[in-house]
Amino acid sequence: MKKLELVYEGKAKKVYKTDDPDLLIVDYKDDATAFNGEKRGIISGKGSVNNRMTNHFMRLLAAAGIPNHYVEELSDRETLVKRVTIFPLEVIIRNIAAGSFSKRYGLKEGTVFRKPTLEFSYKNDALGDPLINASHIFAMNLAVPEELALIREYSFKINDLLKSTLMECGITLVDFKLEFGKAPDGTIILADEISPDTCRFWDTKTGEKLDKDRFRQDLGNVEGAYQEMARRLLG
Repeated sequence: MKKLELVYEGKAKKVYKTDDPDLLIVDYKDDATAFNGEKRGIISGKGSVNNRMTNHFMRLLAAAGIPNHYVEELSDRETLVKRVTIFPLEVIIRNIAAGSFSKRYGLKEGTVFRKPTLEFSYKNDALGDPLINASHIFAMNLAVPEELALIREYSFKINDLLKSTLMECGITLVDFKLEFGKAPDGTIILADEISPDTCRFWDTKTGEKLDKDRFRQDLGNVEGAYQEMARRLLG
Protein backbone atom coordinates (compact mmCIF):
# COMPACT_ATOMS: atom_id res chain seq x y z
CA MET A 1 0.00 0.00 0.00
CA LYS A 2 1.59 3.27 -1.14
CA LYS A 3 1.54 6.22 1.28
CA LEU A 4 0.68 9.46 -0.53
CA GLU A 5 0.09 13.06 0.56
CA LEU A 6 -0.99 14.21 4.01
CA VAL A 7 -4.72 14.96 4.07
CA TYR A 8 -5.21 15.82 7.75
CA GLU A 9 -3.15 16.51 10.84
CA GLY A 10 -4.80 16.67 14.25
CA LYS A 11 -3.55 16.94 17.80
CA ALA A 12 -2.51 13.29 18.05
CA LYS A 13 -2.51 11.82 14.52
CA LYS A 14 -1.64 12.43 10.88
CA VAL A 15 -3.75 10.91 8.10
CA TYR A 16 -2.43 10.14 4.63
CA LYS A 17 -4.01 9.15 1.33
CA THR A 18 -3.05 5.86 -0.27
CA ASP A 19 -3.25 4.56 -3.83
CA ASP A 20 -6.65 3.11 -2.88
CA PRO A 21 -9.27 5.90 -2.54
CA ASP A 22 -11.17 3.92 0.10
CA LEU A 23 -8.17 3.41 2.40
CA LEU A 24 -6.08 5.80 4.49
CA ILE A 25 -2.96 5.49 6.65
CA VAL A 26 -3.12 6.86 10.20
CA ASP A 27 0.21 7.84 11.79
CA TYR A 28 0.08 8.29 15.59
CA LYS A 29 2.16 11.11 17.12
CA ASP A 30 3.80 11.55 20.53
CA ASP A 31 2.36 15.08 20.81
CA ALA A 32 0.05 15.60 23.79
CA THR A 33 -2.52 18.34 24.33
CA ALA A 34 -5.05 19.10 27.04
CA PHE A 35 -7.69 21.72 27.85
CA ASN A 36 -8.60 22.30 24.19
CA GLY A 37 -4.97 22.74 23.18
CA GLU A 38 -3.99 25.16 25.94
CA LYS A 39 -1.50 22.68 27.43
CA ARG A 40 0.97 21.00 25.11
CA GLY A 41 3.81 18.54 25.49
CA ILE A 42 5.40 15.31 24.30
CA ILE A 43 4.78 11.87 25.79
CA SER A 44 7.59 9.67 24.54
CA GLY A 45 6.30 6.42 23.02
CA LYS A 46 2.65 7.49 23.22
CA GLY A 47 2.05 7.13 19.48
CA SER A 48 3.17 3.52 19.47
CA VAL A 49 1.11 2.60 22.56
CA ASN A 50 -2.04 4.30 21.25
CA ASN A 51 -1.72 2.72 17.82
CA ARG A 52 -1.17 -0.83 19.05
CA MET A 53 -3.78 -0.58 21.82
CA THR A 54 -6.40 0.88 19.48
CA ASN A 55 -5.82 -1.88 16.95
CA HIS A 56 -6.07 -4.53 19.65
CA PHE A 57 -9.43 -3.17 20.76
CA MET A 58 -10.67 -2.77 17.17
CA ARG A 59 -9.90 -6.41 16.42
CA LEU A 60 -11.73 -7.53 19.57
CA LEU A 61 -14.73 -5.36 18.73
CA ALA A 62 -14.88 -6.57 15.12
CA ALA A 63 -14.93 -10.16 16.37
CA ALA A 64 -17.85 -9.19 18.62
CA GLY A 65 -19.84 -7.74 15.72
CA ILE A 66 -18.97 -4.04 16.06
CA PRO A 67 -17.93 -2.78 12.61
CA ASN A 68 -14.94 -0.42 12.64
CA HIS A 69 -12.38 1.21 10.39
CA TYR A 70 -9.41 -1.08 11.18
CA VAL A 71 -7.81 -2.88 8.23
CA GLU A 72 -4.17 -3.67 9.05
CA GLU A 73 -1.40 -2.61 11.43
CA LEU A 74 1.49 -1.48 9.26
CA SER A 75 4.04 -0.60 11.97
CA ASP A 76 4.25 0.45 15.62
CA ARG A 77 2.81 3.84 14.69
CA GLU A 78 0.97 3.37 11.38
CA THR A 79 -2.31 1.62 10.59
CA LEU A 80 -4.30 1.16 7.42
CA VAL A 81 -7.96 2.14 7.93
CA LYS A 82 -11.14 2.50 5.91
CA ARG A 83 -12.03 6.00 4.77
CA VAL A 84 -15.11 7.28 6.59
CA THR A 85 -16.98 10.55 6.95
CA ILE A 86 -16.87 11.29 10.67
CA PHE A 87 -20.02 12.43 12.46
CA PRO A 88 -19.18 15.77 14.17
CA LEU A 89 -20.05 14.17 17.51
CA GLU A 90 -18.07 12.81 20.42
CA VAL A 91 -19.81 10.01 22.29
CA ILE A 92 -18.79 9.88 25.95
CA ILE A 93 -19.62 6.82 28.04
CA ARG A 94 -19.12 7.15 31.79
CA ASN A 95 -19.14 4.35 34.38
CA ILE A 96 -17.70 6.41 37.24
CA ALA A 97 -17.76 10.15 37.96
CA ALA A 98 -14.51 11.89 37.02
CA GLY A 99 -13.12 14.85 35.12
CA SER A 100 -15.57 17.35 33.64
CA PHE A 101 -18.60 15.37 34.89
CA SER A 102 -17.50 15.80 38.52
CA LYS A 103 -16.76 19.49 37.99
CA ARG A 104 -20.01 20.15 36.14
CA TYR A 105 -22.35 18.40 38.57
CA GLY A 106 -20.41 18.55 41.84
CA LEU A 107 -20.29 14.77 42.11
CA LYS A 108 -17.28 13.38 43.96
CA GLU A 109 -14.71 11.77 41.68
CA GLY A 110 -14.91 7.99 42.03
CA THR A 111 -18.70 7.84 42.50
CA VAL A 112 -19.84 4.68 40.70
CA PHE A 113 -22.99 5.08 38.61
CA ARG A 114 -25.88 2.61 38.90
CA LYS A 115 -25.88 2.43 35.10
CA PRO A 116 -23.45 3.79 32.52
CA THR A 117 -24.24 7.29 31.27
CA LEU A 118 -23.96 8.49 27.68
CA GLU A 119 -23.28 12.08 26.59
CA PHE A 120 -22.83 13.69 23.19
CA SER A 121 -20.62 16.67 22.53
CA TYR A 122 -20.46 18.71 19.34
CA LYS A 123 -17.01 18.39 17.75
CA ASN A 124 -16.06 22.02 17.35
CA ASP A 125 -12.77 23.30 18.78
CA ALA A 126 -13.78 26.95 18.41
CA LEU A 127 -16.82 26.34 20.63
CA GLY A 128 -14.99 24.08 23.09
CA ASP A 129 -16.84 20.88 22.08
CA PRO A 130 -20.08 21.75 23.95
CA LEU A 131 -22.51 19.15 25.23
CA ILE A 132 -25.39 18.55 22.85
CA ASN A 133 -28.62 16.53 23.09
CA ALA A 134 -30.53 14.47 20.55
CA SER A 135 -32.92 17.30 19.71
CA HIS A 136 -29.98 19.57 18.92
CA ILE A 137 -28.37 16.85 16.80
CA PHE A 138 -31.53 16.41 14.72
CA ALA A 139 -32.14 20.18 14.44
CA MET A 140 -28.57 20.73 13.19
CA ASN A 141 -28.85 17.74 10.85
CA LEU A 142 -25.75 16.11 12.32
CA ALA A 143 -27.39 12.66 12.30
CA VAL A 144 -30.87 11.17 11.82
CA PRO A 145 -32.73 9.25 14.57
CA GLU A 146 -31.92 5.82 13.14
CA GLU A 147 -28.20 6.65 13.00
CA LEU A 148 -28.16 8.00 16.53
CA ALA A 149 -29.99 4.93 17.84
CA LEU A 150 -27.38 2.64 16.28
CA ILE A 151 -24.53 4.76 17.64
CA ARG A 152 -26.04 4.47 21.15
CA GLU A 153 -26.47 0.71 20.79
CA TYR A 154 -22.90 0.22 19.61
CA SER A 155 -21.51 2.50 22.34
CA PHE A 156 -23.07 0.55 25.22
CA LYS A 157 -21.96 -2.77 23.67
CA ILE A 158 -18.43 -1.40 23.34
CA ASN A 159 -18.52 -0.35 27.00
CA ASP A 160 -19.51 -3.86 28.10
CA LEU A 161 -16.75 -5.50 26.07
CA LEU A 162 -14.03 -3.05 27.11
CA LYS A 163 -14.98 -3.25 30.80
CA SER A 164 -14.76 -7.04 30.87
CA THR A 165 -11.52 -7.13 28.85
CA LEU A 166 -9.83 -4.53 31.06
CA MET A 167 -11.10 -6.10 34.28
CA GLU A 168 -9.05 -9.19 33.43
CA CYS A 169 -5.97 -6.90 33.33
CA GLY A 170 -6.72 -5.31 36.71
CA ILE A 171 -7.95 -2.09 35.11
CA THR A 172 -11.19 -0.21 35.83
CA LEU A 173 -12.70 1.58 32.83
CA VAL A 174 -13.87 4.91 34.25
CA ASP A 175 -15.01 6.65 31.06
CA PHE A 176 -14.07 7.00 27.40
CA LYS A 177 -14.76 8.87 24.17
CA LEU A 178 -15.82 7.33 20.86
CA GLU A 179 -16.20 8.67 17.35
CA PHE A 180 -18.24 7.10 14.56
CA GLY A 181 -18.28 7.61 10.83
CA LYS A 182 -20.12 6.57 7.68
CA ALA A 183 -18.38 4.42 5.11
CA PRO A 184 -18.94 5.22 1.40
CA ASP A 185 -21.76 2.64 1.32
CA GLY A 186 -23.52 4.38 4.23
CA THR A 187 -22.58 1.81 6.90
CA ILE A 188 -22.00 3.32 10.35
CA ILE A 189 -18.70 2.18 11.80
CA LEU A 190 -16.50 2.96 14.78
CA ALA A 191 -13.45 5.09 13.94
CA ASP A 192 -10.73 7.18 15.65
CA GLU A 193 -8.95 5.53 18.61
CA ILE A 194 -9.41 3.80 21.99
CA SER A 195 -6.35 4.55 24.08
CA PRO A 196 -5.06 6.26 27.25
CA ASP A 197 -5.61 9.52 25.33
CA THR A 198 -9.35 8.92 25.00
CA CYS A 199 -10.14 6.78 28.07
CA ARG A 200 -9.72 6.98 31.83
CA PHE A 201 -8.05 3.83 33.16
CA TRP A 202 -7.59 3.27 36.91
CA ASP A 203 -5.72 0.42 38.56
CA THR A 204 -8.48 -1.67 40.13
CA LYS A 205 -6.62 -2.24 43.43
CA THR A 206 -4.79 1.06 43.99
CA GLY A 207 -6.87 3.55 42.00
CA GLU A 208 -3.68 4.77 40.27
CA LYS A 209 -4.46 6.71 37.08
CA LEU A 210 -2.97 5.10 33.98
CA ASP A 211 -4.06 7.56 31.28
CA LYS A 212 -3.69 11.12 30.01
CA ASP A 213 -4.94 12.55 33.32
CA ARG A 214 -1.36 12.11 34.50
CA PHE A 215 -0.38 14.70 31.86
CA ARG A 216 -3.42 16.93 32.44
CA GLN A 217 -2.92 17.01 36.22
CA ASP A 218 0.92 17.03 36.32
CA LEU A 219 0.97 13.73 38.23
CA GLY A 220 4.31 12.63 36.77
CA ASN A 221 5.39 9.29 35.25
CA VAL A 222 3.15 9.85 32.23
CA GLU A 223 5.23 7.66 29.92
CA GLY A 224 5.30 4.94 32.56
CA ALA A 225 1.50 4.88 32.78
CA TYR A 226 1.13 4.45 29.01
CA GLN A 227 3.74 1.69 28.98
CA GLU A 228 2.05 -0.06 31.93
CA MET A 229 -1.26 -0.08 30.04
CA ALA A 230 0.47 -1.56 27.00
CA ARG A 231 2.18 -4.20 29.16
CA ARG A 232 -1.05 -5.29 30.84
CA LEU A 233 -3.17 -5.34 27.72
CA LEU A 234 -0.71 -6.39 25.03
CA GLY A 235 1.91 -8.33 27.01
